[in-house]
Amino acid sequence: MQFSSTLLNDAVEAFSSLPGIGKKTALRLVLHLINQDVTVTQNFAKDLVQMREQIRHCLKCHNISDSELCEVCQDKKRDASVICLVEDIRDVIAIESTGQYYGLYHVLGGVISPIEGIGPSDLNIDSLVRRIDEDEAKELIMAVSPTIEGETTIFYISKILKEKEVKVSTIARGVSFGGELQYADEVTLGRSIMSRTEYTG
Repeated sequence: MQFSSTLLNDAVEAFSSLPGIGKKTALRLVLHLINQDVTVTQNFAKDLVQMREQIRHCLKCHNISDSELCEVCQDKKRDASVICLVEDIRDVIAIESTGQYYGLYHVLGGVISPIEGIGPSDLNIDSLVRRIDEDEAKELIMAVSPTIEGETTIFYISKILKEKEVKVSTIARGVSFGGELQYADEVTLGRSIMSRTEYTG
């Protein structure tokens, strides 16, 4: 695309660098902002900068947070005896959208993948073990995508926790093997959480 303005071109390039945003969509977004009052664009930019500068990860579960502990970990109404283990923050959002889970979370930060050079030490596994010891969790739900890497991760963690007094369960396989958790529909994902089964390895 050729534009009559370098400023317009730079803005389109910035938007199109985001995942899932092509040049046409980027141009539509930029033109929308141009047609708004300048304060709209200023507030939009301010919110993005503030988010990037101030957002942090929860010290307990590694979820996105505004403070040291995220809102889920601070919520006294949640069942602290149950921890749901997920790969990343998008999985927390997906499960929360089902409205069928009321325990806590632990974000691994990925899965074990030797091909990509990701080992157990690269994930938030040590902090998970500490949480189980300190918080006396009764159940750990492995809500990890049913891929080969995901299954390897589940197997590895279950072996570490074998001597712990915690029930290890996996979500029911309403989520197809090879699929990613974040892309499952809310009904299927909700049923998978509610119909979880004990993991036997």
